[in-house]
Amino acid sequence: MSENTKIEWCDHTFNPWTGCTKISPACDHCYAEGWAKRSGHVGWGVHADRRRTSNGNWRKPLRWNAEADAFMERHDRRQSVFCASLGDWADNAVPNEWRFDLGRLILATPKLDWLLLTKRIGNAACMLREMFPDGVPPNVRIGATICNQPEADRDIPKLLALGLPNLLSMEPLLGPVDLTRIPVSGQGHHEFDPIITANVLKRAAAYPPLPQVHWVIVGGESGPGARPMHPDWARSLRDQCLAAGVPMMFKQWGEWHTSAFSTRTGEAEFRQFGTHQQWVDKASTWVQDGICLDRHGVALCDGGDMQTASDEGRFPVTIMHKVGKKTAGRLLDGKEWSEFPA
Repeated sequence: MSENTKIEWCDHTFNPWTGCTKISPACDHCYAEGWAKRSGHVGWGVHADRRRTSNGNWRKPLRWNAEADAFMERHDRRQSVFCASLGDWADNAVPNEWRFDLGRLILATPKLDWLLLTKRIGNAACMLREMFPDGVPPNVRIGATICNQPEADRDIPKLLALGLPNLLSMEPLLGPVDLTRIPVSGQGHHEFDPIITANVLKRAAAYPPLPQVHWVIVGGESGPGARPMHPDWARSLRDQCLAAGVPMMFKQWGEWHTSAFSTRTGEAEFRQFGTHQQWVDKASTWVQDGICLDRHGVALCDGGDMQTASDEGRFPVTIMHKVGKKTAGRLLDGKEWSEFPA
């Protein structure tokens, strides 16, 4: 998908400014903060000034827009622009005039699809009215970052209330999320992908329709200090999306994978302890350098933790190994999920 970025779900990234403040558990290991510290380009945090990028950088979307017809001829689709990967377009620490300039730039590039992703979705309604006094243009899709159920319960209704094309960026996914808890508003079922297995469809059918969510991006955490994503969290979101006909992009596992990898064949070997006795029998050979997560994603460090998890009905226990982002890949149950909204 990407043209000038390594991010799988867009063609370009555009940063009108850099700098931000941590406001979510998803921010704990922020790659942009790490970049800022390494580069010395901008400070970070509540008291740090945001830094507007160069005029040359601001001209890039105008060039992409001018090349849109050639891009369409090559790829048979429009270009998408993720704004902003090193900050937040809805950050209230950013000067209003910068945001006004961003709105004018979006209006001047109607052949680009702008993906405005924020962790501050509560600011979006007011800021969008200021940026676009005549109405948000049709080439804008608003996204909210959601990493766990509390954020879903709090922020998805705010996103849906905008009544605009939307997306959920559920990366890093740090806990299970039931999107069907969000009030439904007219979302119907659609045709399923014909190559999906009957078993997956059977599980998906157990979920009711989602609210009017248009696109879901799911991924585990990468980089230093990355936390593992339990496979069942990703599977649940896949099944919920299938049930509602909502396109899903499984971006990555991140640093951790569900499986050990065979040193002989290189193939993934899914390993899970179904009972406490199985853990007693197999732990020494199966776990090795991995960690064990109960079905809620809680790490179990020793035999006492295992016994408690068994007593409390938190089995099966999944083994996760820190194999690195590249090795972990982006296959979910053997399939690449790269769906995009129409």
